[in-house]
Amino acid sequence: MILLKGNGMNKILKEKIREAYSSVLPISVIVLVASVVLVPMPTGTILMFIVGAAMLIVGMGFFTLGADMSMMPMGEGIGVQLTKTTKLILTMVICFFMGLIITIAEPDLQVLAAQVPAVPPLQLILVVAVGVGLFLALAIFRILFKIRLSVLLLIFYGILFAVIIFIPMIPQYSFLTDFIPVAFDSGGVTTGPMTVPFILAMGVGVASVRSDRNSQDDSFGLVALCSIGPILAVFFLGVFFRPSGEDVVISAIPQVNTSRDVIKHFAIEFPRYIEDVFLALAAIVVFFIIFQVISNRYKKRQIVRILIGFLYTFIGLVVFLTGVNVGFIPVGHFLGEQLASSSFKWILVPLSVLIGYYIVAAEPAVHVLNKQVEEISQGTIPQKAMKRGLSIGMAAALAITMVRILVGIPIMYILVPGYVLALALTFFVPKIFTGIAFDSGGVCSGPMTSTFLLPLAMGTCKGVGGDLMKDAFGIVAMVAMTPLIVIQIMGLLYGHKIKTVTKHAAAQAMDSSGAGEIVEYGVEGSSDDR
Repeated sequence: MILLKGNGMNKILKEKIREAYSSVLPISVIVLVASVVLVPMPTGTILMFIVGAAMLIVGMGFFTLGADMSMMPMGEGIGVQLTKTTKLILTMVICFFMGLIITIAEPDLQVLAAQVPAVPPLQLILVVAVGVGLFLALAIFRILFKIRLSVLLLIFYGILFAVIIFIPMIPQYSFLTDFIPVAFDSGGVTTGPMTVPFILAMGVGVASVRSDRNSQDDSFGLVALCSIGPILAVFFLGVFFRPSGEDVVISAIPQVNTSRDVIKHFAIEFPRYIEDVFLALAAIVVFFIIFQVISNRYKKRQIVRILIGFLYTFIGLVVFLTGVNVGFIPVGHFLGEQLASSSFKWILVPLSVLIGYYIVAAEPAVHVLNKQVEEISQGTIPQKAMKRGLSIGMAAALAITMVRILVGIPIMYILVPGYVLALALTFFVPKIFTGIAFDSGGVCSGPMTSTFLLPLAMGTCKGVGGDLMKDAFGIVAMVAMTPLIVIQIMGLLYGHKIKTVTKHAAAQAMDSSGAGEIVEYGVEGSSDDR
């Protein structure tokens, strides 16, 4: 294959697929063991899950390589170029349209939109895209004018909770209470495998032009702000639609008897995802071409590499989405419903903790964030520590969700104190951890959440006879919230390490030069930070 010529590219692709394999294997083993020990599944359904897992691994390998080659350099280049524009309004307009285009291309938003009752998928996607575009412009404005992230988060989350708490108290809008879980879920899924690499790189590009010591800290936080806009936008969209739990349609388990049936089910869905991903990526490619014509930023060799990266991204997303949608959604529904309707339904809580701990590694955008955190912090915050923190956060999110569904706890009883704690922590942790933590919340709630965990929650809710609109939706919100707390707690621990490294570097600088120069955290030249 011409795209894979050269030992270097082959080696990188194999490494990416190997990483994907190690990420997907644990969750696949957990589900397969559960299907044998706890909930016997039809052989055909298990076979579809295995094929789906294999496609997920290959798709994730191609996607992560493609994102490295295309989305990240494109995002960083646009970020740098925006800082050269003296017209602030033009910069904000460009950011708005980039947020709009990139969100429409987000695959897990499309998956969620297809599962929300009564609201046309296209309308939901466009409303969410407008919310992301507006807040992406705000996020870039924050970096340019050096506004503290925690202040903006406090202001906008304050507005958000005031709106969703007090507006439903008005009698004619009381029905909006049922729309809160969907609104928060929409905010979570917008920051997935397509959006995150671009937005993170864009933040790095804008911040890199600044020379002050806080520029690296401010490169994070774009994903955090971009998650707020869709929540507000979708909540107000609920004024025009009144879906209920009875409107939610749960996909039936497909009848699969032979290996030919398995291939048939995947073959039927494959062209649809080719079309969806092609249309989504085409808009981004067109924007890239226009950007290159105007700015002439990239050399010919870089352009070829970026375009090949887009092709890898296309292949990866098509294979990934086909695998998880056809192979994972039915298994999630079946597993949740059967366990919830059994006499040992509480086993869903420890099972969800296991699934949550390992499934976060299967989210493509998580690898992008972890890698960027390690690079920006020059190794002070290693990928392994980030991975462990996110896994703990995801495990806690699923445990809380399952207890909430089984008991019937209103989602606001959890979201309000959770976000109050997360926002309070922003004033005590190193600034870089605030951006990382709030970015992590959006990153964790990717396609695996919307294609496996949401169906699992919906199946569980149906099994216990709960309200699907109030109880099943909201799992993405939980997944987006818990990392905010866990990563910031990790920041408190790493804050001590950072201070120690800084003091040690300062002592070395004094010994070597006698000038007593203080070496700031994250600044090149500190050997301990590398």
